[in-house]
Amino acid sequence: MVKIRLRRMGAKKNPYYRIVVADSRSPRDGRCIEEIGSYDPLANPAEIKVDVEKTQNWIKNGAQPTDTVRGLLKKAGVL
Repeated sequence: MVKIRLRRMGAKKNPYYRIVVADSRSPRDGRCIEEIGSYDPLANPAEIKVDVEKTQNWIKNGAQPTDTVRGLLKKAGVL
């Protein structure tokens, strides 16, 4: 199954996430199919950047967002 989930980037105690489309069997920071956005929780307010067209296309094709990503996509106005 294909999932839309977060990939952790950044240094220790300084997280930065990329929103990626990946196979559910691959590790959290492993191989991904495509990057569709980013999330910076340390910015004030938290910064969410998403490619709306790519995200909607992946969801139409059956990709399931994780609970955390679903919440971020709702805040960004994609869902």
